[in-house]
Amino acid sequence: MVQDMEHIPTEDFARDGAVVIRGLFADHVEALRDGVARNMAEPGPHAAENTRAGEAGRFFDDYVNWQRIPAFEAAARDPKIAGTAARLMQSKGVQLFHDHVLVKEPGTSRATPWHQDAPYYFVAGRQTVSFWVPLDPVREATLRLVAGSHLWDRPVLPTRWLSEDAFFPGDYRPVPDPDAEGMTVLEWAMEPGDAVAFSFDTLHGARGNTAQARRRAFSLRYLGDDARFTSRPGPTSPPFPGHGMHPGDRLRDDWFPQVWP
Repeated sequence: MVQDMEHIPTEDFARDGAVVIRGLFADHVEALRDGVARNMAEPGPHAAENTRAGEAGRFFDDYVNWQRIPAFEAAARDPKIAGTAARLMQSKGVQLFHDHVLVKEPGTSRATPWHQDAPYYFVAGRQTVSFWVPLDPVREATLRLVAGSHLWDRPVLPTRWLSEDAFFPGDYRPVPDPDAEGMTVLEWAMEPGDAVAFSFDTLHGARGNTAQARRRAFSLRYLGDDARFTSRPGPTSPPFPGHGMHPGDRLRDDWFPQVWP
């Protein structure tokens, strides 16, 4: 059963940059599974395959499909979900940034590399939250997050997942090895509809999927009151070409709708 909104662990989120919220998306699991199936059958322009030639399995991801897949939009606009985002961010308003689908088929050795989301985005601000929601039970292939990394004074180098080269030039912290460096790594066994909530600035990754079942995950990214457009040295991920915004602008609400209140 989902936690009551009055008991959402906002202090843990502020301290660690990540919390698990059981059952938050439980009402949407079946519809989201259908939505993921449609997304994989009809990929959008940003869809990617994240395994090299000869590697086992399949690691598919795609994003910014909420406007064409009703199940994604329904979850994004659910007052229980958007309201939880508002409480975690301590924000009066909530804008939808985008959705993201990540599917690892059985036997996929490819890990999701350690990264922070914020350096890839054209967003500046501390009031941000992502929900990572498994649509299958997960144990080994669950999300892993470094506690407190959202408070680091320098962002981690954004890299391209397959080539591993830098996404942007700049003064970035090298990508760490949290296990080897003794960092506190948070991870939870999860059931379909549970959600990990984490800041755009939280370092995270995931192991490959060595299980006999696929691992489908759905993500939503939300923005709070202090989120503003910022420029980067090149196209961001997602790129949103032709947005027409300038540094310091609030993100345009015709592209990034307010979903709370």
